Amino acid sequence: MARLNFLNVSIDNLSSMELLNKLAQGGTVYTPNVSHLLRLQWDKDFYQVYQQADFRICDSQILLIASRFLGNPIREKISGSDMFPAFYQHFRNDKSVEIFLLGAAEGVGERARQRINHKVGRNMVVDSYSPPFGFEADEEEGERIIARINRSKATTLAVGLGAPKQEKWIHANRHRLPHVKVFLAIGATIDFEAGQLQRSPKWMSDAGLEWVYRILMEPKRLWKRYFNDVLPFVWLMGSEWLGLYQDPFA
Repeated sequence: MARLNFLNVSIDNLSSMELLNKLAQGGTVYTPNVSHLLRLQWDKDFYQVYQQADFRICDSQILLIASRFLGNPIREKISGSDMFPAFYQHFRNDKSVEIFLLGAAEGVGERARQRINHKVGRNMVVDSYSPPFGFEADEEEGERIIARINRSKATTLAVGLGAPKQEKWIHANRHRLPHVKVFLAIGATIDFEAGQLQRSPKWMSDAGLEWVYRILMEPKRLWKRYFNDVLPFVWLMGSEWLGLYQDPFA
């Protein structure tokens, strides 16, 4: 399987269909974007967790464009919000694939569950749970979540807790979930599936402007994060292009 080194992350250079075919055998999928790459420069725990993923796929048109600029082109952007619906549609007739949704606000996961099951025509999403704020520091709540996922016997766990929380949670708990073969870190995708948030128009996504649409939809939460990412990312890309980049954890 072809992998491209991009700063201190190896990205799998796969098409959507190649990824889906490989997931028939299981695996953990993380979706690096600009914010992930910046955090991976200083968060060593996140960096170490990232190295354990089976698949790391490009979740950003900006990264795809940057890879071409650097002469190491990524074939396809496969965002979590594209990958997840492609996943459940691809496996809709495979009765061994059953999904648990973990994340989003109270009630949102349940709406997503109902909408997805309506689309595929069966009870493919067997359960959902929206954990309370700060749940990761509550041992009893953590045990309840593990028990609920195990009771569901879901074979796919889609986790939408935001990065790096979702990746760190998967890494810490995957060994306790014996029925789960596929782990998907999908960010805001549960909100999209529930109709809670609207995705950007395709032309904006294709042009690398999905971040602009997200800021317009959630300005208070996102404007500072996105604008704080611009200069550090440009600096890192310049360092990579000039051959001056040094992996902080090498």
